[in-house]
Amino acid sequence: QVQLVESGGGLVQAGGSLKLSCAASGGTFSRYTMGWFRQAPGKEREFVAAITWTGPTTSYADSVKGRFTISRDNGKSTVSLQMNSLKPEDTAVYYCAARRGTATTVLETLYDYWGQGTQVTVSS
Repeated sequence: QVQLVESGGGLVQAGGSLKLSCAASGGTFSRYTMGWFRQAPGKEREFVAAITWTGPTTSYADSVKGRFTISRDNGKSTVSLQMNSLKPEDTAVYYCAARRGTATTVLETLYDYWGQGTQVTVSS
């Protein structure tokens, strides 16, 4: 059983930056593909970014490409999401997720473990 704990959320002005972190425990972190999803009020949860455990290979939603960067540290069992040039529409609860597969995917149903989420609020 893998436990995921997110941190780093908060309130930031538009144009600012935040870095989210996700600490994993209880499994072989280096063998999991990791992802970040977000859910804004009144909307469905959506894919943000993912990173494989080997390579690594990354993928991003079009809405964050060029602004967000996902990275991982297998030695520390952490995955991070550096968010720059934040916009009010980035406001959401951000979730960390892990899957046993070797490829990134935007489908949340293919992720096996989820964190509790961390709130990111971007003011205009």
